[in-house]
Amino acid sequence: MVTVRSSGGQLRVVVVDDHELLRAGTRRILEACDDFVVVGEAGDAETARAVVASTRPDLALLDIRLPGTNGLELARSLLGDHPDTQVVILSAYDDESYVRAALAAGVAGYFLKTTPSNELVHGLRTLSRGVATGQVWPDLVDGGEMAELTPRELAVVAEVARGLTNKAIARELQISPRTVEGHLNHVFEKIGARSRTELVNFALVSGILQPREAGASG
Repeated sequence: MVTVRSSGGQLRVVVVDDHELLRAGTRRILEACDDFVVVGEAGDAETARAVVASTRPDLALLDIRLPGTNGLELARSLLGDHPDTQVVILSAYDDESYVRAALAAGVAGYFLKTTPSNELVHGLRTLSRGVATGQVWPDLVDGGEMAELTPRELAVVAEVARGLTNKAIARELQISPRTVEGHLNHVFEKIGARSRTELVNFALVSGILQPREAGASG
């Protein structure tokens, strides 16, 4: 990971959150420090893309839940369009599946919104020196890339998201229930999920599934 500090010595940050008060609070925390300057704000993904494109910040600090999309989808988009901007998630969710999904999306750090302000500032400074960081499960954030799911595993995940049982999935995919169970065990191990609910949450926030694919059976 390259160092992201701009040539002027300050870290230029864009804050993306759909709650204006939280954006204002984050701005105050950062701008109380001489080495940060907030160069833009956004309350949704479309505005965030425009703001990042116009300001070219060192860091984009994203909420994980945004109107019309989620922070991880936006993160992937920003990282693809602006590789010199590091993306950091600031989330209310401490679920391990969200952290793994963020890791898979390529974000540089993951912090909770309950993080004390001094710890957030310290973490962002650490990140600016080229060290991936995060308050939640740093072993996941620092642990490398996650194994990809195979096409068959993705198909099983899609059926789980529809609410089907293993037997129903076996009939749908024309495989045995034991094979379904084996695929699910592999998926749980790969992404660190501990339940079918966590599996579906991970699939949604990581972009494996779109919301319309989940709950299709009611």
